[in-house]
Amino acid sequence: MHKKEIYTAGKELREAEKVLVLIHGRGGSAKEFLSLANQLNTSEFAILAPQATDFTWYPNSFLAPVTQNEPEYSSALEVLEELLEDIKETGIASENIYFAGFSQGACLTLEFVTRNAQRFGGVAAFTGGLIGDKIYNENYSGDFNGTPIFIGTGDPDPHVPVERVEDSAEILREMNANVEVKIYKNRPHTISENELKLANNFIFN
Repeated sequence: MHKKEIYTAGKELREAEKVLVLIHGRGGSAKEFLSLANQLNTSEFAILAPQATDFTWYPNSFLAPVTQNEPEYSSALEVLEELLEDIKETGIASENIYFAGFSQGACLTLEFVTRNAQRFGGVAAFTGGLIGDKIYNENYSGDFNGTPIFIGTGDPDPHVPVERVEDSAEILREMNANVEVKIYKNRPHTISENELKLANNFIFN
């Protein structure tokens, strides 16, 4: 299962007022994904990036039946839960904790924050949606209390259907998130400059 292996950049956690948790995609590395923070307005943040064992958070598509992604899937959520608790123990409130992820990491990001909805600083999901062969509303609780959440995606995307992005956004809105979705026609499976600009303007301003 996943170990709590965290790579860091930016300010020391105990000296920072804000924290960004970066969640890499399938086959990616936390160490490399730290560089994303250089393109976001996070110069005063502590940056924390957990590493998935074997570089993958769960083995199959995020649209597969949940049992097919266990036990890695539950282990990934546990890593994030422990990390969130560690951050809060340093005295940083949830409204100063931010999340960003790409692809598999974006799906995991959205799933985790929606299971633990509260007033976060903001969430950027670069190509992602809630996880499961269908959306399991019973897994989600809490109130985002206006948390800004940005989701960008391509249409079509080889891994994340636009319909799941839109359905996920609707649930987030029902839980009082301030959601902005940007769909790019025929955009490759990547993070575009425009997405970074929108995320900066909407979340990291």
